[in-house]
Order: sequence, then C-alpha cells, then structure tokens
Amino acid sequence: MGKFIIKRLGQIIITLFIIMTLLFILFRVMPGDPAAMILDPKMPPEAKAIIRSQFGLDKPLIVQYGYYLKNVCTLNFGHSFYYPEPVFDLVMEKLPNTILLFTTAVILSYMIGLPLGKYIAWRRGSRMEIGITVFGLFFYTIFIPWFGLIMIWIFSYKLGWFPLAGMLTPEVWTDKTIGILPKIVDVVYHLCLPLGVLTLLFFAGSMLLMRNSMLETLREDYIVTVRAKGLDEKTIRDRHAARNAMLPVVTTLTLSLAFSINGGVLTEKIFSWPGIGKLLIESVLSHDYPLAQTAFLFLAVVVLLANLIADCLYAYLDPRIRY
Repeated sequence: MGKFIIKRLGQIIITLFIIMTLLFILFRVMPGDPAAMILDPKMPPEAKAIIRSQFGLDKPLIVQYGYYLKNVCTLNFGHSFYYPEPVFDLVMEKLPNTILLFTTAVILSYMIGLPLGKYIAWRRGSRMEIGITVFGLFFYTIFIPWFGLIMIWIFSYKLGWFPLAGMLTPEVWTDKTIGILPKIVDVVYHLCLPLGVLTLLFFAGSMLLMRNSMLETLREDYIVTVRAKGLDEKTIRDRHAARNAMLPVVTTLTLSLAFSINGGVLTEKIFSWPGIGKLLIESVLSHDYPLAQTAFLFLAVVVLLANLIADCLYAYLDPRIRY
C-alpha cells in the first residue's frame, strides 16, 4: 500500500502539471482582453502601461507561464484582477459557503438514497420498487436549472415560504443588537430551499447506484450459501449483501464530496448563493486569470486526492483488493 500511495502521488504531481498548463493556455485563448476589465478608458497611456506591468500582462506568454508555475509552486496565487484582494483569501472566503450547502446536500442525499436503494433492491419487482425507481429517475434526469427556478417560483415567489435569493438577510447581520442565534436561524432559513432542491436531485443517483450494486451482489454464490445456512433475511440483506454492495458507492460518495467543494455553477447562480461556483462564473466572465486558474486548480487537487482516498478505501473495505 505504501508503494502504491507513493506511485499515485507521483502521478498526481504529473497530472497537476498538465492541468496547470492547460488552464494557462485555455484562459489565454479566450476572446477578450483582461486589461479592459481593470483599466479605465479615460486613463492616460502611461497609467495603463504601469497597471499592465504590475499584473504582468505586458510580458510574453512564455514569461507569464514561467511566473505562473513559480507562483503556484510557492503557493503564491497572486491578486485578483477584478477584486481588490488576494486570490487565496477570496477562495477561502467562499469555500465555507459552498461546503455548507453542497456537502450537506451530498451527505443528506446519501443518507436517504442508500437505505432506499437497499430496500427496493431487496423488494425487486414489487409495486413499491417500481414507484420509488420511477420517482428517482424523474429527479435523476430533470434539468437542474429549470427545476431550481420552478421551486423558487412556487415556494418563494408564490407562497413566500422562503427568501428569493442569497444566503442571509443584510438587516439581520448588520444589526449589532441581534444575537448570534437569530443570525444562525437566518442562514438556515435561506439554506432550506436550495438544500432541499439539491438533496432531491442528488439522492436519486446514490439510490439507483445502490440498487444496481445490490442486485448484482444478490446474485453472488455466497448469498446462496448464507441462505442455505438458514440465516434470517435481515442479516443476509444488511450484513452480507449491503456491505459488499457498498464498494462502488464508496467511490461515488468520495468523489461527490470532492466535487461538492467546487459547488454547482448554475445552482449557486440561480439561488445567488455566494460560493465558489458563483465566483467561478464571475472570474471567467471578467477574464480574472489568477482567480479562475486558482479555483479550477483547487478543484483539481481535491478531486485527485479524492480518487487516491477512494482507492485506499477500496483496499480497506475489500480484502480481495491488493495493490
């Protein structure tokens, strides 16, 4: 296992270098000039030249690429073109908001989806299994932005049960006389609708995956053996079938948690949730190279490490797997 981890870490470093290079190239070939977003047309040419020089936009691409690699290796991600603060601070500021919404949604969806998937696989062919499967397929295939807008229109605009957008009420958080508990309640109130929408959309995938994995496991010879030993159905289902069916689910859960850190670009935009996904859209539209590159690179690192963790968990959960 130690040799495997060292080998995979080497592969991760090479993959990250390739990703960094592709990110640098892709953002430079995009149409538009990033300097146009930070320069005032009324500025004199001398002032424009000074600003271009400060951000390194006046240098050849190969020189910019060298500075970019050096900065990343020294964990110096630079300053945003669009926001007047360091890129790392911006990402860390938005990260807790994304984790609060998406990681919570992923965990809730798996808590709902895994037991349901196990149950309907055990009751295969019943009306309950057909009904829950159709219900899950509906949410698994639905267009996320459309569904989000419909939920906002029904529960926020028509019924007025939840706020239309945002993560908090400014009046509550700017009032110093209000304690911390009402502020937490305010965040939870804004969280309810987007969290409910995401949980409904995410649970179907985990449920269907668990169902299919469980059905394959139930066909294994050792299930026939434990039935022949006279074990009760609940023990066969939970201790023998479900535990082995969890292996592919572990991978998807690990990767889902990794991708949840990046948030959902469209979802955060629809609900005006101030997370990394919304930040990514703004950085790309404003040609904010340092911010966009850092956000995508951060996602790449998390996903690559999540793959490594999933491989290690596989070997831990299944003694038959050795590296």
